[in-house]
Amino acid sequence: MAKLHYPLCLLFLLLSFSPSLQQQTFLHPSDLLSLHDLRTSLQGLPGSKFFSSWDFSNGDPCTTFTGVVCSRDDENPSSQVLRVSVLTLGTGLTDSPGLTGTLPESICNLTYLSVLVLYPGQVTGSIPSSLGSCLRRLRLLSLTNNLLTGPVPDSLAGLPDLHTLDLSNNRLSGPIPPSLFLPSSPNLKVLILSNNGGLTGEIPAGFSTSQILHLDLTHNSIYGELPMLPATLRYLSVAQNNMCGTLETAFSGTTIPDLEFLDLSMNAISGQIPLHVFSLPSLTSIFLDRNNFTGTITVPASKTPISWTVIDLSHNGISGQIPAGLASAGALYLNSNRFIGSVPDRVVQSIYSGQMATFYAQHNFLTEFPTQPDPLPDSVALCLSYNCMVLPLAGANCPMNGGPLQSRPQEQCISIASTGGD
Repeated sequence: MAKLHYPLCLLFLLLSFSPSLQQQTFLHPSDLLSLHDLRTSLQGLPGSKFFSSWDFSNGDPCTTFTGVVCSRDDENPSSQVLRVSVLTLGTGLTDSPGLTGTLPESICNLTYLSVLVLYPGQVTGSIPSSLGSCLRRLRLLSLTNNLLTGPVPDSLAGLPDLHTLDLSNNRLSGPIPPSLFLPSSPNLKVLILSNNGGLTGEIPAGFSTSQILHLDLTHNSIYGELPMLPATLRYLSVAQNNMCGTLETAFSGTTIPDLEFLDLSMNAISGQIPLHVFSLPSLTSIFLDRNNFTGTITVPASKTPISWTVIDLSHNGISGQIPAGLASAGALYLNSNRFIGSVPDRVVQSIYSGQMATFYAQHNFLTEFPTQPDPLPDSVALCLSYNCMVLPLAGANCPMNGGPLQSRPQEQCISIASTGGD
């Protein structure tokens, strides 16, 4: 290693003190060495041309290397020394095969980096454990769609300017570092750890008091009860995990005025869906399907009805009447529950007007769907099979996995009627 540092140091001294070269900018020796190490540790997959411009024998890395952006030292703007400030490894194009290899520890020498992106490929190994202690200027760290293993480094929690951390679609394991939600990460707004499979433990308690805007933990092994949601939240997905308990704590705090997307599907959450869920003013997409919810649901009356894009409550144990307030949903999935009674007129009108493009309510105990004189729009998908009524419109728009296009056996309907759907 000493043989590599020696000529780089001489170059640094030569460029710094030679009057004829003082007006020329040049890359800091430690950054140049780090780029050398990166080129040794990473290779393009067959068909990749990403590194074709990385010629250390001819060319300035700051102007000729693909994915490298340099800036002057903001603490010494008159300096001729440039530092690597943005590094994007790979092209991100759909026809690009990406990179392979490992991330070297020497990437920590690129101390002026504010953006580090690794595009989809087959890079293996762990995320360098010291990344967060040396790259103190990072604002965006994205290492998605590769084969990275090991834990999420605790050191990432100490980055004062980090806004977005995306480590999704890898093979990471272990708990979520609790310190990611503490004041040591004051600017972290977007945290995406989805599709790793092996992340375990509970969602850290600090999440409730954080300033996070976007949290995606989809398809992992996170368990426990969902903690109180922070008031700043706009997007939350904890789908395909092992979450349990109820939602009472999650929605026990102050209002969440900007929450737009909520996906808690494919867990084991139980109890009644809180009234508060259907009164959030910005919430347009609700996915609570494939859980253990029970009881009835209530949609609060509002002077200005919320227009939901999609509500999916399918595959639960929800009972009682379908609330008429759900009529403003663009797509409504209530299939595989224990709903009883007639489909509300407002919902039927919404379907016939085309405002509600999808209404799936198969596998319930509904007794009536009031038909209209006008024909059903061709764009509407309607499925009411396996209920306690004669099927309207022959159930022709049921999905392939919607079950038999027939009514539910009478004895089952009599039994559920005697219990009121509970």
